Amino acid sequence: MTYLFDSNTVIDYLAGNMPAQAMAAMHNIVNQGFCISVITNIETLSFESGNPTIDANTIAFVQMAIMFDLTNDIVKETILLRKLKKKLKTPDAIIAATAIAYNLTLLTRNVSDFANLPGLSIINPHTL
Repeated sequence: MTYLFDSNTVIDYLAGNMPAQAMAAMHNIVNQGFCISVITNIETLSFESGNPTIDANTIAFVQMAIMFDLTNDIVKETILLRKLKKKLKTPDAIIAATAIAYNLTLLTRNVSDFANLPGLSIINPHTL
């Protein structure tokens, strides 16, 4: 199984803000290879912690990921998802559409934001 990390998953993992069992599972996932959308790249790297070491580690971590840019298929899927679930924010719709387009499981703490989207597999990384 290949995973697409939501922004909160990257942030929580790098901060060690997950239960020990989840952190161990996340280490395995990271070592096997993981993916992010262009949105997660933007959201994660636009936050500056004020600590140069933390910011450098975040940049290095994101650069390890396979990053998916916007494609026509992702745009089409994003539009369908936004029509289906009107309250779905565009960045979340792009992340969900990326997972759907590439048949990836989305790892996100915000499970309710992505609930009931057809074709989307979701796991809360804190429960791994």
